[in-house]
Amino acid sequence: YVEGDGYQGALVGRFGNRIGKGKFTLDGKEYTLFCNNGENHLHGGKVGFSHKIWDAVASIDEDGCCLELSYTSPDGEEGYPGTLTVNVRYKLSKDNALSISYRATTDKKTILNLTNHTYFNLGGYASGKVFDHIMQIDAESFLETDAGLIPTGNIIPVENTPFDFREPKTIGRDFDLSYEPMQLAGGYDHCMNFVKR
Repeated sequence: YVEGDGYQGALVGRFGNRIGKGKFTLDGKEYTLFCNNGENHLHGGKVGFSHKIWDAVASIDEDGCCLELSYTSPDGEEGYPGTLTVNVRYKLSKDNALSISYRATTDKKTILNLTNHTYFNLGGYASGKVFDHIMQIDAESFLETDAGLIPTGNIIPVENTPFDFREPKTIGRDFDLSYEPMQLAGGYDHCMNFVKR
């Protein structure tokens, strides 16, 4: 993981996805980030969370097994403001349900978009495409991107689009590269806006 690329299986941050031209403005101040994707910042920069060594504690209880990871990102790391302390909990329950929980605190206003970049093929290694896998995403909308996969700021409702996974369906059922947002990204490669419960 430390030497690899492609973010396969990685815990991504401080910001999963791209930030156009490696710049953002917060409370009137512009911040400049390391550009590691052409002219853009991707998945936390040159040495993002995916390339950090995290503290780890494993445990087993009556509900299953758990791995808790923690990392403190100092103020200014990769250009981001604020000292950020992140805790991520991976839990595998006794009924084989995998959950990933994130918690973070900061001492300054900052931006944050943590994600997991694991690729799952439940059919097993080299079993082909995942279009028959059934997926559900509790999201009401997704972020539109431009041709460079930079979010435009437009929030699009998932209703009546291939991005509507509010009810379980196969990944391939509505896979349609003629739908412009999918065409630009070559498929599903968008930030989803989850429903708060």
